[in-house]
Amino acid sequence: MTNTSRWFARLAGLMVVATGLGVFDALPAVQASSSGSAPHGTVTIEGITVPNIGPLPTSIPTPPTNLSYKAKVELGKQLYFDGRLSKSGAISCAFCHNPATGFADPRQTSIGHQGGLGGRQSPTVYNTAFNHLQFWDGRAHSLEEQVLGPIQNPIEMGETHEHVVQKLRTIKGYQQQFRAVFGTEVNLQGIAEAIAAYERRVISTNSPFDQYVAGETRAMDHAAVRGMALFTGKARCILCHNGPNFTDNQFHNLGVPQVGPLKEDLGRYYVTKAAQDKGAFKTPTLRSLSETAPYMHDGAFKTPEDVVDFYNTGGGTNPNLSPLVKPLNLTSEEKADLVAFLKALTGESIPFQFPKIP
Repeated sequence: MTNTSRWFARLAGLMVVATGLGVFDALPAVQASSSGSAPHGTVTIEGITVPNIGPLPTSIPTPPTNLSYKAKVELGKQLYFDGRLSKSGAISCAFCHNPATGFADPRQTSIGHQGGLGGRQSPTVYNTAFNHLQFWDGRAHSLEEQVLGPIQNPIEMGETHEHVVQKLRTIKGYQQQFRAVFGTEVNLQGIAEAIAAYERRVISTNSPFDQYVAGETRAMDHAAVRGMALFTGKARCILCHNGPNFTDNQFHNLGVPQVGPLKEDLGRYYVTKAAQDKGAFKTPTLRSLSETAPYMHDGAFKTPEDVVDFYNTGGGTNPNLSPLVKPLNLTSEEKADLVAFLKALTGESIPFQFPKIP
C-alpha cells in the first residue's frame, strides 16, 4: 500500500459523518413547525448599527465565471481528497480541512510538506461561499484563488502548479472528466474551479438556531435563548459576528496571544501594509464552531469557554487593539448561556461518502 493509500484509508476511517455537507443549487429548507419569526433588519449597540443575525440566504453565491453543476462539483470533490496535488502525494486539501473535524484542522497549527509546521490554524471550509475574501488575512479574493495557494506553498503541499497539471494529465479518469466538464485537457484553471465549486457546497445550515428563528420554539433550550439575547446585547458579539453567516467579513485586532511557531504575525497588514491592520485577522463564521476547535488564527484557545473568557476580560493587551473589544463583565451563568447559544449554531449532520478517486 502506498503512503497516499494509507493516508486515504486513515482519513476514510475518520469520516463517518460530516455536519452541514451537501451538494445544492439552493440551500435546504429549514425545518419549522409554525410561521417564521426570523430576526431581520439591524441591531444598534452603543451607537454602532450592524446587520442582525438570521438564517442563511436560500441560495449559495456562485460567480458567473464558475457556474456550478453536479459533474463539476463531483470532480472538485475528488480533487479535494486527492493527495497527488501535493509533492509527496500524501497531503490533500482534506488533510488540513477534514470533514471529520468540521472541515478544519484539530491541530493548533497545521502540518504540511515534510512535516513543515504552519504558523496559523487552518480555518473551516464551512460557508466560505459567503466570504468575499479568503484566508485569515484576506489575501485571496475568491475561492478559486484560495485553492491554488496551498498547492505551491513550500510548507503546505510543496508542489508547483505546473507539475500538478502534468501529473493529473497522466491519469485517465481525470482526462475524461476534464473533457466532459470543461471541454479541455487537465489545466490549472479547471482544477481551481472544480475544487472551488465543491467547497461552495460545504454548507452548515439548519442548526437549532435556524429552526428556532423559523418558528420551532423548542429547537433551542432556555439557556441558548438567554445566550442569544446576550449575543446581540450585553456580550456585544454581534458587533463583529453579524448577519446570516455570523461574520462581518472584516478584520480586527483582538489582542490574541501569539502562540505556535511564529514569534509575530501581523495578519492583514501583510496584505494592505496599512498600520491600522497590524495584528488584525478575519472574523470567522461561528456556524458549527463546536466542531472546529481550536479557535483564533493561531489556535490559541481550545474550547468555546476559553474564547468567552478571553472576550469577557476585554481581549488581550495590544497597542492596536480594536475599539470594539471591551470588558464584558459577564457572570458565570451568563457565560454558560452564551456558550449554549454558540453550540446551538451547529448545523445538521448529513452522512458523508468518500469519493472514488481516479
